[in-house]
Amino acid sequence: MPKRVWFLIIGMLVNTTGNSFLWPLNAIYMHDYLGKSLAMAGFVLMLNSAAGVLGNLLGGYLFDRIGGYKAIMLGILLTIASLIGLTLWHGWPHYVWFLTILGFSGGIVFPSMFALAGASWPEGGRKAFNAIYLAQNVGVAIGPALAGVVADYQFDYVFKVNLGMYILFFFIALLTFKRLEVGSIAPKNVVGESKRIINKAPFYALLIISSSSVLCWLAYSQWSATISSYTQDLGLGLKQYSLLWTINGLLIVIGQPLIAPLVKRWEHQLKRQLVFGVILIALSFGIIAFASDFKMFGAAMLVLTFGEMFYTPALPTIANQLAPKGRQGFYQGIINSAATGGRMIGPLFGGIMVDQFGMIPLVLTLVVIVLFAIIPCLIYDSPLKKNNIVVD
Repeated sequence: MPKRVWFLIIGMLVNTTGNSFLWPLNAIYMHDYLGKSLAMAGFVLMLNSAAGVLGNLLGGYLFDRIGGYKAIMLGILLTIASLIGLTLWHGWPHYVWFLTILGFSGGIVFPSMFALAGASWPEGGRKAFNAIYLAQNVGVAIGPALAGVVADYQFDYVFKVNLGMYILFFFIALLTFKRLEVGSIAPKNVVGESKRIINKAPFYALLIISSSSVLCWLAYSQWSATISSYTQDLGLGLKQYSLLWTINGLLIVIGQPLIAPLVKRWEHQLKRQLVFGVILIALSFGIIAFASDFKMFGAAMLVLTFGEMFYTPALPTIANQLAPKGRQGFYQGIINSAATGGRMIGPLFGGIMVDQFGMIPLVLTLVVIVLFAIIPCLIYDSPLKKNNIVVD
């Protein structure tokens, strides 16, 4: 792996560690501390994700226009400003305002990080995106474990730590990301040409595979929304719930050697990686239907994590393969906004389902929804085949 990619990995690690102090606890904070219903908490999380969709699209566009460094710095500065506000005012309705801004500013950062990884190591293929994905999940392993302890002591400190980590991320990006710009900004004439491409088959393929991401993330988002509150109702403490995310993050790192033989075997068969991952994700929600203690939730998280390891890194890889020259940022913005769109719909959908029908009907519905995500995984390249287009 080139040394330049390590700057992105370290930046993503710090970013995600800070974020994961807050996002797994959002629903719990609104429900248990602010006294709001799960449906209302879901609505607020929907606003956060809706802003994230806009941020993803803007971030991808800015990457193509002004480069990843400037786009990322803009997102970081907006995030720091909103986190200062959230640290000072985290009652109702201030929490809603600042959480929405956080969704938008964070959305700007992520597609640029992935696009910059692809531009910095084009020959790396899936490896470049898998490296960023691993960094994210190391942060997910560290953040929630510490957040559970901090929240048990005093919840207000969660906001302060998140702010501190983002200030650290700012200095990492300021000092190192600028040197990654070489070759990542397409000339204006190339951007213009890519907009005028008559054959839209790659873009249609991207939209099809993005629909799979929406469905999977609709389900996945329940872990930080309805499932988080459900675990509290069953008697699991914040420490145990946070430990589930630590299991997720650590397993993604230490589980790489376990999945490596299959990944290598399916290196040029991304469809198989996607479908296998989706099946495991669906199975994990089937386990939750029978879960009543930490061990069962741990088993569900284990299966979910292995599914995620196959499914998630394949998506930015596909987006990078499909993207015309000069549109890598835009395509990464689309695939990231699809995931954010799932997170936007998921908490509200889950909150209404739980309030009306209960947790078990929701979980069983999620199994069906996730299995439907297999269809776009199988047919996303149909527009390419019709136009005899081959991607790397």
